[in-house]
Amino acid sequence: MIRDQETMNVLLDNVARFVRERLVPNEERVAETDEIPADIVNDMKEMGLFGLTIPETYGGLDLTMEEEVLVMFELGKTSPAFRSIIGTTVGIGSQGIVIDGTEEQKATWLPKLATGEVIASFALTEPGSGSDAASLKTRAERRGDHYVVNGTKRFITNAPQAGMFTLMARTNPEEPRAGGITAFIVDAKTPGISFGRRDRKMGQKGAHTCDVIFEDVKVPAQNIIGGKEGVGFKTAMKVLDKGRIHIAAICVAVAQRMLDDALRYAMEREQFGQAIGEFQLVQAMLADSQAELYAARCMVLDAARRRDEGKNVSTEAACAKLFASEMCGRVADRAVQIFGGAGYMAEYGIERFYRDVRLFRIYEGTSQIQQIVIARNMMREAGGELK
Repeated sequence: MIRDQETMNVLLDNVARFVRERLVPNEERVAETDEIPADIVNDMKEMGLFGLTIPETYGGLDLTMEEEVLVMFELGKTSPAFRSIIGTTVGIGSQGIVIDGTEEQKATWLPKLATGEVIASFALTEPGSGSDAASLKTRAERRGDHYVVNGTKRFITNAPQAGMFTLMARTNPEEPRAGGITAFIVDAKTPGISFGRRDRKMGQKGAHTCDVIFEDVKVPAQNIIGGKEGVGFKTAMKVLDKGRIHIAAICVAVAQRMLDDALRYAMEREQFGQAIGEFQLVQAMLADSQAELYAARCMVLDAARRRDEGKNVSTEAACAKLFASEMCGRVADRAVQIFGGAGYMAEYGIERFYRDVRLFRIYEGTSQIQQIVIARNMMREAGGELK
């Protein structure tokens, strides 16, 4: 849902210009240093990018899902690490508070998140629980007016820079599955929190992940998101539905960037006396990529609009994330193929994107988890109709 098309156009133009003039020229620098320059992060804060999804009451832009998707279509046309630095704050790190938080929690944290003063991080995955998130082992034991948290979280995006964590921990040891999980807001400066070394990853240099270790960390009971035990997993799933649409939009954007680069190369590179784009087998790769990209874009927009209408989009979000992430991988592969030997060389940048986008099929739920979500929802709905 677009609330004000003129204002939206200005925002999109500003983001597109920022990507073109500031981010794209710094892609190689980020890849080499594994750091996003501080001045670029500051520019993002000044543009309000950390507050895209925070309600206006708390200093954010309060974008609808469709508006957020359109912004991601522009912001994603560069190295994914640039999006990642704002991603957890815009998405899974803050949305638990936005969706289910108390008024006090919103007033305390959302203004700081909106300005980028505090970067949010989402602590769910553990060494022994990834796709099976409901099996997490991190414990939060009630002791008077606070909880004591012990456990380790793994692959936590933006953890080294985080000012707060949306933490999922087990408060009821008698309930081994989702019903025993509670969501907490944890100040990253709380004593007892330590960090593992930065993970060395296949791609997405500049986007940092690491282990987060909680050792006898005291968390006030008032920091339970929504003030109620045992519903943390439900909060996480609400957040992930939204996050999957967001990631699907980024997949569309990065695929568009790779296809644009491949098309440009195909029109410029000559073999056998003509541009390689004149050969039908190269045209087939370009055409297949364009068709799949168009399909993914339509899916993402449809899912976003349905969410804005207040509909349950668990299936649509999973479909969009599944298709868009798989599509992005295929476009990356074709782009390398079109570039040929040059595509394997670092100086052309395509091999970097090829590595970067591989992660899209894994986080926010692997492709296989999306398939399970979709099929189970289908059977649940069919069962309800049969009754």
